[in-house]
Amino acid sequence: MATHDHSQPHSHTHDGDAHGHTHEILDGPGSYLNREMPVIEGRDWNDRAFTIGIGGPVGSGKTALMLALCLAMRDEYNLAVVTNDIFTREDAEFLTRNKALSPSRIRAIETGGCPHAAVREDISANLLALQSLQRQFQSDLLLIESGGDNLAANYSRELADFIIYVIDVAGGG
Repeated sequence: MATHDHSQPHSHTHDGDAHGHTHEILDGPGSYLNREMPVIEGRDWNDRAFTIGIGGPVGSGKTALMLALCLAMRDEYNLAVVTNDIFTREDAEFLTRNKALSPSRIRAIETGGCPHAAVREDISANLLALQSLQRQFQSDLLLIESGGDNLAANYSRELADFIIYVIDVAGGG
């Protein structure tokens, strides 16, 4: 196997596994806050920070994941979250009770109907909540949790920039 010195930055190929391009050697993992934002037509990053949508069936662990992400990232990043429940504020109350973030950084949306509609078809309440949090806190990152849905509901691309779908194998969801 061929070896070479990595003390000086350089590009390299994959020796015998040539695949038509090279890779730049980076000095470190990079920085979320200092990265170049993607260019998306009509998307103003000052209007709303990069937004991660978390979806999945009822009881699959969406809110537990939101709590874990908030606890892991809140000291390094300026976060805010939006939760969706059909007729309650249960998920937002859980995050508040467990001190995921300060209560003012947690907004609850009561969808009053199909949970997927609030993140896919009629996103207005969620979009307004995210934009309001952005104006108030100038967030680095926003998280939004859909209400539980056993369908493979997806987020509108106008609402979430990246989507995590929690799969509940044991629940058959």
